[in-house]
Amino acid sequence: MSDLRLEDTIFEHLKKTFSSISDRMEDARRSLRGADASAVGESQLVEDVQDFADDWGYGIKQLGKHTHGAVKMINKIGETFDGLDLELAQSLKAKKKGK
Repeated sequence: MSDLRLEDTIFEHLKKTFSSISDRMEDARRSLRGADASAVGESQLVEDVQDFADDWGYGIKQLGKHTHGAVKMINKIGETFDGLDLELAQSLKAKKKGK
């Protein structure tokens, strides 16, 4: 290989971080969806709690989608970088042979 380097552990750490965020967001969304709003008592407050849970559930779902997208992009960056590294190494070998 060439001297162009990017540690694979960086990509693995990023993928693990974003994957765990996505999982935690989904857990939070399920918890909110299953919350018993009637425990707060007053009917308007119950409605407000349900609205809040719905809004946050939607937002959390969107965050989860974006973190999955980030993992896909991290994978693509890693693949592209590996390909460029290989091309650079091959071009350096070809130049050495051409001397």
